[in-house]
Amino acid sequence: MSHTPAPPHANTPQSRDGEFSGLCALVTGGASGIGAATATALMARGARVAVLDLHPDGAPEGALALRCDVADSASVDTAVGSAAAQLGGLDIVINNAGIGAQGGIADNDDAEWARVLDVNVTSVARVVRAALPHLCCSESAAIVNTASIASAVGLPQRVLYSATKGAVQSMTLAMAADLVGEGIRVNAVLPGTADTPWVGRLLEKAADPVAERAALEARQPHKRLVSPEEVAEAHCYLSSPRNRSTVGVLLSIDGGVTGVRTRS
Repeated sequence: MSHTPAPPHANTPQSRDGEFSGLCALVTGGASGIGAATATALMARGARVAVLDLHPDGAPEGALALRCDVADSASVDTAVGSAAAQLGGLDIVINNAGIGAQGGIADNDDAEWARVLDVNVTSVARVVRAALPHLCCSESAAIVNTASIASAVGLPQRVLYSATKGAVQSMTLAMAADLVGEGIRVNAVLPGTADTPWVGRLLEKAADPVAERAALEARQPHKRLVSPEEVAEAHCYLSSPRNRSTVGVLLSIDGGVTGVRTRS
């Protein structure tokens, strides 16, 4: 049985137009980059949206902004519970929070491996575990995880990051198998190198930021970085109630990196 939506929260959009009309969504890491673009796109389509972020001040206008440390179970449980209470339930969970990591196999110690795995992988389990009782009450339940092309192809100096995103990809398929019988669809988006604040910080640290950006753009067949808004569109597609047969899909938004080979 579907939950009965509560009256709109003061900080959520009032419009009920669009394919997500009447639905409640939660976006982790939603105060910047891809997460903020996704929250904005969901609201534009009629959803009430809660943004969970370690620094929620940057959340898009109209979203319910909640502080959450996805590396802490108590923080996740509190934030997810608050989101569900204030929105009137949960129909959609977008697991987008994550951190980057650079280097080859010998460049990160055990503590860094544990930290990045905790934020990028275990946090997905924490958020879904906390949201599951609410999702089970929805007739339009969907979970979308953010993996990466790093989970599908080998990239230089990204061993730790790739390992975490490979785990997210595998978790997505396993959760899809477990939850499809409960009426909960699970899918993932695999973005290429996106024009996000994290990539911006990497470029700032490069010896030649212009040359480094050009190299990242050249790596993708369409010769530019992926925009956060393009990834947001994929999040919306996979979570949309219009696409109820979309289950266990790993959707690449990468300008052709995984499937296209061009001649120089």
